[in-house]
Amino acid sequence: MNAPAPPSLSFFATLSIQVAPAHEVGQTAAGNRRVIPILGGHVQGDGWSARVLPGGADFQAIVSPTLAQLDARYVLETDAGELIYVCNRAIRVASADITARLVRGEPVDPAQVYFRCAPTFETASSTLGWINERLFIGSGTRLPDRVDIACFTVQ
Repeated sequence: MNAPAPPSLSFFATLSIQVAPAHEVGQTAAGNRRVIPILGGHVQGDGWSARVLPGGADFQAIVSPTLAQLDARYVLETDAGELIYVCNRAIRVASADITARLVRGEPVDPAQVYFRCAPTFETASSTLGWINERLFIGSGTRLPDRVDIACFTVQ
C-alpha cells in the first residue's frame, strides 16, 4: 500500500499577544508553575483581523532546565464582532541558560529557541466556522512583553 502524501500547510494568521509579568506559583509536582496574564494584542489573518481580549492567561510549567510546557487560553474578537476561543498548547525548548533568561523576562535570540504550538480554535461564527473542523500548528517567539505566533492550517 502506498503511503498518503504528507499534509501541507497554509497560512492562517499571525498573532501578537501582549502579556504581563508572570505570577510565580513555584515548584509543584508539574514543575515550576507560572501563570502569565494576557493583556491584549492583535491578530492578522488572510482577509480578516481580530483583537486579543484581555483576561486570558498562559499556564506554564518549566519541567526541566531546558523544557517548558505551555497552555494558553484566551478569546479573540474579530473586527466583525465575532468571538473565537483559543486553546494553545505548546512546548518551548532551549538551553538551560536561554530558558533561565526567558523565565526572567529577558530578550533572547529566537533562533536559539524551539517554540512550537498546536492551537485549537472554536467559534460560533458562520464566516469562520470552518476553523472548528481543522488542525493548526504554529511557531512562536517569546519577547519580554509579548508572544508572536505564526499559525498555519494543516491541509
